Amino acid sequence: MLFNSVEFLIFFPVVTIAYFAIPLRARWALLLVASSVFYMAFIPKYVLIIYGTIIVDYIAGRMIEKAAGRRRKAWLISSLVANIGALAVFKYCNFFIDNANALAGVFDLPFSAGHLEIILPIGLSFHTFQAMSYTIEVYRGNVPAERNFAVYALYVLFYPQLVAGPIERPQHIIHQLREEHRFDAARVTDGLRLMLWGFFKKTVVADRLAHIVDVVYANPEAWPGPVLMLASVAFAFQIYADFSGYSDIAIGAARVMGIELMNNFRQPYLSRSVSEFWSRWHISLSSWFRDYLYIPLGGNRLGAVRTTINLMTTFMISGLWHGASWTYVIWGALNGCYLVLERIGGANRGTSLVRLAVTFTLICFSWIFFRASNVAEALRVIAGLGRDFGAFLRPVEVLRAFDRADLDWYKLVVAFAGVIVLAVVDRRANRAKESVSMLLARLPMAPRWALYYATGIAIAVLGWYGEQQFIYFRF
Repeated sequence: MLFNSVEFLIFFPVVTIAYFAIPLRARWALLLVASSVFYMAFIPKYVLIIYGTIIVDYIAGRMIEKAAGRRRKAWLISSLVANIGALAVFKYCNFFIDNANALAGVFDLPFSAGHLEIILPIGLSFHTFQAMSYTIEVYRGNVPAERNFAVYALYVLFYPQLVAGPIERPQHIIHQLREEHRFDAARVTDGLRLMLWGFFKKTVVADRLAHIVDVVYANPEAWPGPVLMLASVAFAFQIYADFSGYSDIAIGAARVMGIELMNNFRQPYLSRSVSEFWSRWHISLSSWFRDYLYIPLGGNRLGAVRTTINLMTTFMISGLWHGASWTYVIWGALNGCYLVLERIGGANRGTSLVRLAVTFTLICFSWIFFRASNVAEALRVIAGLGRDFGAFLRPVEVLRAFDRADLDWYKLVVAFAGVIVLAVVDRRANRAKESVSMLLARLPMAPRWALYYATGIAIAVLGWYGEQQFIYFRF
């Protein structure tokens, strides 16, 4: 079920009202059923895959807690193998087949394999990583194994963050699923306010920008360099508005019920270094890779060479986590290289504004590989960036080209007006070191409600209603 769908506009209030109307002892059961229904709205049978891994991890967690020595580690490994195995089959199997076929062709080997006819379950990477964090934390002794199977299942399936995060740790969320959360008008208002902002990001900013990006990237040779630059910057804001918009809706929906999810974004495009960017972007995933891969590999404790290897390994695996394509691996490798170069040359040279501009430019360049359908398309975009800079002096001609591509001035104005609003709000929140919801809460009643209505009207009038999937659903 998509957040930006009519079904969700019915599902959310019905589930929330029922949640507060029933006794505490039945609430986790309601949320488990509702979360299962939410996921089954995509492809019903794939909920069986999630429940299969839930059963394995629940048993593994109980056995890890009871066992000692090698048996304890064996149960952890069995859990990790089950989770990574599900990812390998559904997400990477055809990728490995394609590369094996290509390698066989290079060496003229008699090998050829066909694709498996399978569809990637929505959000598989997210709930797999959340499940893995549970067994790892139980193994480390940081959290007790959950006795109640249904509560553990709800930890994995909790519908607001099921398909695109934030990726939660068990010690942060499981106890909240057991606690009684009374109806609190201020908290409900705060959650709805955050959801409203998330819907604005998705429908008015991200989905409008998507039209520009899709048209330009579909035929990069047809556009001058300035337009390719514009489209690449547009994608940077598209993916930010899309993913942070999803996170805002998820966090807001959970907050309405009294459950707090971790913050996943902190104005990342105001970063003054790539390392700072990764402490602000998709925080739940960045911290997951830091705690469960980078630090266990040795982190930065084993010298410069080993640190470089650890950084590159972590970011290339992070790239592959995002998708079964070499474009994602290259995207991860680029960001790893940025961090290695920062460690060598330092990240504090130049004025604050220069460092911000350099960081944003580097991140936008790496997004080209993330957005492109394949490596060849990414290279065509990069090759075209320096083409025909005179187009800067011919804006009317460029606008006519957009018009021929079904991108009239209205769509452009709405898209970039949304970006300006997003940038202004982010800058204000960053300076105040507060969330958007907190900024709004501190306003007097009249301007606060004026902004609520203005945002609602903007979503209703300017939003795009094609029920477009969130970008990270495919990961």
